[in-house]
Amino acid sequence: MFLFGIEHEVAFLNNEGKFADFSHTKFTDFNQIIEKLPTYTSDYPQLRIGDGGIKQKRWYIEGFERFADSDKPIDCLPKGIEIRTTIHSNIETVITELSESFRLLREVAAEFGFSPSLTSFNPYNPVFEPKPPLNDYEIRRRQASPEKQTAHIPMLTYGPDLNISVADLSTEGVIDIGRKLTYYSPYIVPFSYSSPFYNGGLWDGLSVRTFIRTGKRPAALVFVHKQEQLINSIPSLTKIARIPSEVGRIEFKACDSCDNFFIYAALLTLLKGLVLDETLLGRATVPDAGLHQLSAKEGFDNEDIFRNATKVVQAAEVALGNDPDIHYLTLLKVLLAKRKTRSHELIEMFHRLSSIEEVIRQTYQV
Repeated sequence: MFLFGIEHEVAFLNNEGKFADFSHTKFTDFNQIIEKLPTYTSDYPQLRIGDGGIKQKRWYIEGFERFADSDKPIDCLPKGIEIRTTIHSNIETVITELSESFRLLREVAAEFGFSPSLTSFNPYNPVFEPKPPLNDYEIRRRQASPEKQTAHIPMLTYGPDLNISVADLSTEGVIDIGRKLTYYSPYIVPFSYSSPFYNGGLWDGLSVRTFIRTGKRPAALVFVHKQEQLINSIPSLTKIARIPSEVGRIEFKACDSCDNFFIYAALLTLLKGLVLDETLLGRATVPDAGLHQLSAKEGFDNEDIFRNATKVVQAAEVALGNDPDIHYLTLLKVLLAKRKTRSHELIEMFHRLSSIEEVIRQTYQV
């Protein structure tokens, strides 16, 4: 039996039409939105609240936590709001819940002058430097894991965690799937590309997020039960589960954000098919940064990326057989046939509108 979940990061424009990032948005600006959104007590304990207490609901502020001299956060520099779904045995119901949570978020955010906008990399700020600079405690804390050492990168990026787990799969089997998804990641991610903007203008490619992020950060992350099951790698492939419901979970973390949530349905179906597939033999413990950068620049225009993306979709389709979710793969096949991504559409809109704000204002038209 498969279980699925999605964590989706949302960026915003403020009431002045400006991109609402850490440079001029405070935690309290987003927290007033969170406070008006509902709490579902039945969500727990399957959703993690976390030590900082920020993750109390299906929505929470995504940002860079600041510390004084203990693990208790004293501030959080915000980048946006994350929506997380509960755990589902059905892809359709995951998408239904995500869509409903997004609708609620959009309605409440509008009351405070914020509107969701699609981007997967901060279109204006190419770097994030904490202000004030990190103190001694924070510097020591960042050495705890490869991910903490690169925690400045997620402050610039927006993307989903596509979560999948399989009942009764051994730890070795789950790690093997994580290594498989890491290997094939450069051919999976172009279906989601939506970050063609950089430093206030057009970037020479389709996904700044992929170009900068993947390699330094994981493509897939596997949650294990015990310390001795961890694999030592930079970036991490494995992580200790923080709550029981995380044990055996595989998070595919390499995709850009999508404003068409049915792309997420298609990608979860693709991951499901790749779990079932036994013909694709590639494995990698860490992502191939160079191949991800090639993919980020050229997408399906690159023959190697196109050929392998086609191969991956076909392998998943065969492995799924008569699975009722197989129809979701049609969306991916259409993208392959056109060799186009969401980034292509955003670039075309920019040529027409000459304004990043005007382009991303017109996203999420659901």
